[in-house]
Amino acid sequence: MSPTSQAAASRRGHTAATFDSLDPATGEVVGTHPVHTEEEVRAAVDLARTEAAWWAGLSFTGRKRHLTAWKAAMVQRLPELIEMVHRETGKPLGDATLEAGLAIEHIGWAAGHARRVLARRKVSPGLLMAHQSASVAYKPLGVIGVIGPWNYPVFTPLGSIAYALAAGNAVVFKPSEYTPGVGVWLAERFEEAVGRPVLQVVTGLGATGAALCHAGADKIAFTGSTATGKKVMAACAETLTPVVIEAGGKDAVIVDADADIPVAADAALWGACSNAGQTCIGVERVYVHEQVYDEFVDALTTKAARLHAGADGKIGPITMPSQLHVIRRHVQDALDKGGRAVVGGLDAVGERYVQPTILVDVPENSLAVQEETFGPTMTVAKVRDMDEAIELTNATAYGLGSTVFSKRHGMTVAERIRSGMSAVNGVISFAGIPSLPFGGVGDSGFGRIHGPDGLKEFTYAKAIARQRFRPMLTLTTFDRTEKTDRLFTRVIGLLHGPRTRR
Repeated sequence: MSPTSQAAASRRGHTAATFDSLDPATGEVVGTHPVHTEEEVRAAVDLARTEAAWWAGLSFTGRKRHLTAWKAAMVQRLPELIEMVHRETGKPLGDATLEAGLAIEHIGWAAGHARRVLARRKVSPGLLMAHQSASVAYKPLGVIGVIGPWNYPVFTPLGSIAYALAAGNAVVFKPSEYTPGVGVWLAERFEEAVGRPVLQVVTGLGATGAALCHAGADKIAFTGSTATGKKVMAACAETLTPVVIEAGGKDAVIVDADADIPVAADAALWGACSNAGQTCIGVERVYVHEQVYDEFVDALTTKAARLHAGADGKIGPITMPSQLHVIRRHVQDALDKGGRAVVGGLDAVGERYVQPTILVDVPENSLAVQEETFGPTMTVAKVRDMDEAIELTNATAYGLGSTVFSKRHGMTVAERIRSGMSAVNGVISFAGIPSLPFGGVGDSGFGRIHGPDGLKEFTYAKAIARQRFRPMLTLTTFDRTEKTDRLFTRVIGLLHGPRTRR
């Protein structure tokens, strides 16, 4: 057990049950962690309540200093984190490095911009209330529960954790049972840098996450499947605990006739196959203008044929074994309905690894088009114009990310896509920009992490109106006269009534 886990256990009472995290590439045990019970989770939230009072009492500058120290501690021991991510997820070291680096960038942004976004600022009271001084500030909620995913065990949960901490909250983090070591490592570095358990980790299976939903946190930030997100919402609804839900996606790439085809093909392949396709904002569908369809498919298949999944390849294993059945079922359904595999296919789905698979001529009602596959596969379809591409892109319950390749019409097309985020002439670029909000619509969830919206997500707005001088018309009194009412009506008419043309 890690030092932080031992310290937490001593504060909460040590649990008897344990579970192992496994290397998905080899099946070897990476680490053993406690299964925290409902009582232990509640004790963690109670402790966080005490820590939240201290943390919120610091100035923005004080919190920034601590978060900067945490960030520095992570950088100093970055190889450890990269190795842990690599072993628990199976992703190549290069992918783990990219993930960790982007996450650290977000910690820096949140710490550096919290004051500007959240500190009290004046707002206009309007002419009618000119005798008042109006201001608003954003106050921390208290304790934030974060339920993180396994596919990006650093970047994704820190999108909530870093912003919640910068906003003045304490955090109880429940990492995925597939990547508990990453979560423990992050909390250890925090306590080493700060000296107090403002960030705690509880480990376990689904029941531990459910316990966090019932443990009295002031908000829950969840990342995972849409189905599990609904369960989290239902559990939190019992206590009116607000939630942030970052659920699945079925993201599309649109390729216009004037696109740079080699660049678009390279980006679509990376977006579909990086992290073995286990990316909520990964590319799963591609719609290509008929004028450049053949050129695009040729460029895509040429590059995909050189890509390999395996211990010596650029694509790692499927982290969650049950996902292999989903990928196989989607590919089989696409082929059964008339689709063709121009790269890969059903035989590409192995026991641990899935080779890149590109499917064409797949009907829009197939599972590979309608449901999240979460593997290194994609469907490519020909469209007559951008109107059809947009219509097909939007014909899904999901609405997370999207990408457009076009030299002239990229922004116009992107504006018409129903998704929380879009990239133009790049892929997944919005995720690396800390000042942009991250989140979706529809079955992809709601609420936002990252950017100013991400900071405000973990706060409540505190408005204050202060009277500066006695008003000309005193309205909030039972001594108000009919004359006052007539004058008030006249003022409203002058301010908001129809304008007389001259």
